[in-house]
Amino acid sequence: MSEPISAFPPETIGAFLRCCAGEWMSLRSQFSLADSLDPAALDLVSLDPADLKPADDAAQEPASLEEAWHSSERGELVVSFLEPDGNASVGGLRVAVGGKGPAQLHFDEQGGFLASAGEGQSQGSWQLWPDGSLELRLSAGERLVRERIWFTKANLRLRSTVEQGADGRPARASFSSEIRRVSRASAAAGSSAAVAPPAN
Repeated sequence: MSEPISAFPPETIGAFLRCCAGEWMSLRSQFSLADSLDPAALDLVSLDPADLKPADDAAQEPASLEEAWHSSERGELVVSFLEPDGNASVGGLRVAVGGKGPAQLHFDEQGGFLASAGEGQSQGSWQLWPDGSLELRLSAGERLVRERIWFTKANLRLRSTVEQGADGRPARASFSSEIRRVSRASAAAGSSAAVAPPAN
């Protein structure tokens, strides 16, 4: 059964996942504190199959100081909501980024999720905080990745990701701002029913 979005920010995990569905224009900035790590950021909502495997440090080319410190990139995400497929399921997300194959995240009501991309799979945990943000935690080899996702408006989503190494020190971080693509027809038809934050 479809769960309507009746409050903003979303108050349940099902409503939050449904709010993520759509086409998004993304701008992501990355910071790397360890130049021996795979330069492709581990992004929990747009997973690359290689990101689900521990990085092979010896195989990585040393990054230049500029690349290791900061980079920004634009991209597009297409996110689809996956209906619950069992009693313990609360739904999931199917995410396609650019030319990459889609990734899927399946969430359960016990606070866990299964991420899959290509032949890679990994299990993580989720928590929906009282402020309306969703936190995801995923271990990949000796790496721990924590991602926080929140909406400032129904059509503006923000994400911050921090990766820690085995010693607990931060290794990489990224911040993404994402704007939902809305057609003129959809915007006009939904103007009276659009989800918006409460007025101050």
